[in-house]
Amino acid sequence: MTTTVKDFAKMIDHSVLHPTLTDEDLERECRIAVKYDVASVCVKPYAVKRAAELLKGSDVLVGCVIGFPAGNSSIAVKVFETKQAIADGAVEIDMVINIGKALGGDWKYIEDEIRAVTEACHAGNAIVKVIFETDFITKKQDKIKLCEICTRVGADYVKTSSGFGFVKQPDGNYNYTGATLDDLRLMRQHSGNKVKVKAAGGVRTLDQLIAVRDVGATRSGATATAAMLDEAAARFDAGSNG
Repeated sequence: MTTTVKDFAKMIDHSVLHPTLTDEDLERECRIAVKYDVASVCVKPYAVKRAAELLKGSDVLVGCVIGFPAGNSSIAVKVFETKQAIADGAVEIDMVINIGKALGGDWKYIEDEIRAVTEACHAGNAIVKVIFETDFITKKQDKIKLCEICTRVGADYVKTSSGFGFVKQPDGNYNYTGATLDDLRLMRQHSGNKVKVKAAGGVRTLDQLIAVRDVGATRSGATATAAMLDEAAARFDAGSNG
């Protein structure tokens, strides 16, 4: 089957998540999302209502992050935040797990947390993507355990990263890796057939988007949306979406 620019566009959750972004930035980024007809715009909780207004009449969905970016909110707060985002117009929820609980092996807490948010999403006709934060959750067995939990509770997606999982490097600077092909392969292998995989963090070029697709990711977070899809239009001669 021939790949089209639209196929690539509908892989992209256009991310509008940086702490410094203003309302004016939100409006600009939503216009970009509509221009390129991406899958969704992923925004911060306070911005959901405005994003829904800006995207009304388009095929671009509204997504919202929960417990973002560090995952430290209580389960009750994450559920409340989820319900509020859905009430404001979100139909996709990207939740960050409690990273410390996962690192400490408190899998009951993690399962209770993911189940609670998943149930809140499904009750509100929304889907949930569970962010592992693989720059912090680095052990293979922990990632496998998270995939098994997400499968068991009926989560819709497993997702690599927030894009804000900064780790101190040997030179003293902080940076993150984000999605890796090895992690995406592992997540695809160990998640159930009904669970999809989302790459996030570090997917900035068309070649990277193609690579994550080829190992099983069906969605990818992105900020370099326009550049990637303009390149796709030029390379595949499939007609520009803009």
